[in-house]
This record gives sequence, C-alpha cells and structure tokens, in this order.
Amino acid sequence: MENQKLSILVVDDEPQIRRVMRVTLSAQGYFVSDARTGEEALEKIRAEKYDLILLDMNLPGLDGLAACREIRDSSDVAIIMLTVKNTEKDKVNALDAGADDYITKPFSTPELLARIRAALRRSSPSSEDSTPILIGDLEINPKIRRTSVRGKEVRLTPKEFDLLFFMASRPNEPIPHGLLLQSVWGPDYGNEVEYLRVFINQLRKKIEKDPSKPKYLLTEPWIGYRLNAS
Repeated sequence: MENQKLSILVVDDEPQIRRVMRVTLSAQGYFVSDARTGEEALEKIRAEKYDLILLDMNLPGLDGLAACREIRDSSDVAIIMLTVKNTEKDKVNALDAGADDYITKPFSTPELLARIRAALRRSSPSSEDSTPILIGDLEINPKIRRTSVRGKEVRLTPKEFDLLFFMASRPNEPIPHGLLLQSVWGPDYGNEVEYLRVFINQLRKKIEKDPSKPKYLLTEPWIGYRLNAS
C-alpha cells in the first residue's frame, strides 16, 4: 500500500493533538481528516471511506469505546485507540471494543508510525496458499478474505481474519504466542499476549458453536494456541 493512497481519521477532543497528528501524518504522505467527538467521527465515517482511525478513548459525549463498537458494527476499518492510561484492563477494553491496537499518550512519532503500519498490515496470500481452506464446517477463503461457518458468512475484522488464516494454514500445530503476534501484527510485537486472548475470544464467539467449549480454537497452556482440524 502506498501511503498517499491511504486516509486516516484522527478523533480527539484536544485541538493541539489533532494539529500535531495532521502535520506528522501528512508529512508521511497520508491524507488526514479529523473529528472532535465520537458523534462527529461517526458522521464522517458514514460520508467517507477511511483506511485507519486513530480514536481517543476519553472523548466527551460518546466515548471512544462506544464509538469503536458502533464503527465495528458496520466497518472493518483499522482502528487504533489512543489513551493516557496504560493498564491491562484498558488495553483489553479497547481490543474488546473492536480496536486492532492501542497506544498510550504521550507517544513518539516513530512509535505511532510503527503502530499505524502494523494496523494497516494485511496478510496477502501467495498463489500457492490462496486456495480456500476447509476444516469441518469452517471455510476460509484467503483470496477474497471471507470466512463462513456452516455455510453462513461470518464478518471478521482484518486482524481477526489474519489470525484465523495464519492458524488454519498450520492445522493441529501448537503456535507460540510470539510467533502469532509477530506474524499477524508485525516484528515489533511479541509480548502483547492480552491481544491474543481478546482476539481468540472474539473469534470463538464468531465461529464456534459453543465458545465456552471450543472445537477449533484450542488453548495450548504455556505455549499459545492451536487450530484443531481433526
């Protein structure tokens, strides 16, 4: 993806942060728009298509988590949550609301750009691995990035799809946390195990008949996860 083809919506109620982000991201070749509130962001998203949204968690009125959930109801756009808090609970809340990633204020420009690249990262299957994968009543089509369960299409976020596809490409293989994180999010990741817990939980809700007794997405204690194809 060429940066100049990508558009980013910055949603933050602080004018200075919006200004700094606009200057920083425009200098990298991104097209940048901004919004002051969650409500204004939803209006802009309905009117225009964005590739990524930088969404402040603590907005007046409709807060960032609620706005994220509303965006996720109708869009698979990449979302990075911005917050001044750095607790695991806040990270889990952000990811559980549908965010692809999370960054704590204040952050450096290199860190922000790395997070943006990771969120925009998409797995691109080669010609050898673009054949649909069939496992039980689960079908994963990497060419058109679609997943169906028992013949019914299931809408996944880009990161959910990449995680499921990566695991399905290695059926029955216990895959370590670090390898999953680096393969799906990128080489700068590896210790963010809470990301996997949230994303596996979301995937189970979408593809498992009984998420509390998963048939496909199994936990490998102290190692990582495995997609059961037996």
